[in-house]
Amino acid sequence: MTKAKTGYEFRPNDFIVYPAHGVGRITAVEEQEIAGISMELFVISFEKDKMTLRVPTAKATSVGMRSLSSPDIVEKALDTLKGRARVKKAMWSRRAQEYEQKINSGDLISIAEVVRDLHRNDDQREQSYSERQLYEAALERLTREVAAVDGVEEASAQSKIDAVLEARAAAA
Repeated sequence: MTKAKTGYEFRPNDFIVYPAHGVGRITAVEEQEIAGISMELFVISFEKDKMTLRVPTAKATSVGMRSLSSPDIVEKALDTLKGRARVKKAMWSRRAQEYEQKINSGDLISIAEVVRDLHRNDDQREQSYSERQLYEAALERLTREVAAVDGVEEASAQSKIDAVLEARAAAA
């Protein structure tokens, strides 16, 4: 199969965001027969998770697969981190569900909101296990996308995000 045949917005070697898994890289577009039907699939590799996902090319946008955010969206996400945490007074189970939905939406601004709302400074109370899990999942998604957009290692993207969060803590 030739590259010229792929008339899609995604191409091999492109970084993409898959809502349920975060940032991945398209390694190939291949033809596969599934249940007697020939399908064209994007082969997406998620290096960090050591996972490969195959998505039918016709379904890519309907499942929420998208290109990386633009640099100005990344800036808006980092600005979101600077804001005050907006924690609703709802029960934790309800809030946790909302946070989970935001993380799995694949929307960078929503993910940044979760990081902002769940971030704890050293002098604040401890996080529960589930709070910590959601925070780390959101932070990892945010870090991976910032790193991919800026074309840097995850460690330097993490430093950039930490600096924003520390500056917010100092201003509070």
